[in-house]
Amino acid sequence: MSILVAGSVALDSVKTPLENHDRMLGGSASYAAVAASFFSPVKMVGIVGEDFPVDYLELFERRGVDLLGLQRAKGKTFAWSGEYEWDLNIRRTLSVELNVFEKFRPDLPEGYRETPYVLLGNIAPALQLHVLDQVPQPRFVVADTMDLWIQTAQEDLKALLKRVDMLILNDGEARELTKQTSLIKAGWQLQQMGPRYVAIKKGEHGCLLFGQGEFFSAPAYPLEDIHDPTGAGDCFAGGLLGFLATNDSFSFAELKRAVIFGSVLASFNVEAFSLGRLQTLTQSEIQERFKKFRELSEFGL
Repeated sequence: MSILVAGSVALDSVKTPLENHDRMLGGSASYAAVAASFFSPVKMVGIVGEDFPVDYLELFERRGVDLLGLQRAKGKTFAWSGEYEWDLNIRRTLSVELNVFEKFRPDLPEGYRETPYVLLGNIAPALQLHVLDQVPQPRFVVADTMDLWIQTAQEDLKALLKRVDMLILNDGEARELTKQTSLIKAGWQLQQMGPRYVAIKKGEHGCLLFGQGEFFSAPAYPLEDIHDPTGAGDCFAGGLLGFLATNDSFSFAELKRAVIFGSVLASFNVEAFSLGRLQTLTQSEIQERFKKFRELSEFGL
């Protein structure tokens, strides 16, 4: 089953204490689409400017991503720059240039409107709703969000939550939206806002999944080599939904496996800057790391 991925496509400049890279491929749609493509066919919705490198378009094409919904507009591509501290969980945004993304309001190609699985990447809730309005009968909808929208567009976000099957957000965002210090209470409260399932990301500490009275705590994969955490959450979402679409099932058991596969894709992504690691990733590596994930969470009685 195919997936519709809507979000930002960007040129990122990232600085860490050890390295500095400029004008790399970034954006929520880029990471999510490439991650999902390891499991299912992907249709991307986004916008780029005249300065967007051809090499990046070719990267999408090599992964089989359908680019009919990727608009090319006059002007410059959305650009973001950020800096990480030695604790790579701490990131500071240095600049944001919306450029062509500022007026982005896509009309989906006709062939995109019947896509059964929809991933609404981390963009303004009003824009997420606009995309969702054009898909009359989606089978399963996942939405990602961030603290900016909780602070500036909470009413739109709450309207969106009534229409999605799964919400993905991090631990700080879950606490901010619910005003709960306990992530367990936050997860159940978020479900009451509309989504059937909630996934709360905890970075290097794993993920919590809430279902219909069911709960799952997933570990994080212990990595020795972390270069760039940018896009890890988007890869998690893309990998998760890609796996669900492949099996065309969203029982809680399948969702638990999907969370692990999403975590696998995210763990590979942080091993290099931008999408460098995902360009060399193989299916055998994915399956091997999934196996190791399973071993991490097993224990004898």
